[in-house]
Amino acid sequence: MADLTEDLAGLVDAIVRPLVEEADALEVVATEADDGGIVVEIRVAEGDAGKVIGRQGRVIKAIRTLARAAASRTGKLVEVELID
Repeated sequence: MADLTEDLAGLVDAIVRPLVEEADALEVVATEADDGGIVVEIRVAEGDAGKVIGRQGRVIKAIRTLARAAASRTGKLVEVELID
């Protein structure tokens, strides 16, 4: 299962890194939740949070959709959270 969490963290990192200006402050961590799902946490600099969220939340919603699609074969639930 560690492979899936690492793959999801890499996927989300590859999507978010071009969006932020302070790439050094970007941190993407994927962990397994108690319920068997996977939680992907995105930490960005304060000024970059708006870019990751997007207008009306469209960007973060798209990131969540892609992460869930990547894990759909395994049947695992994926939650993507932005922590600023």
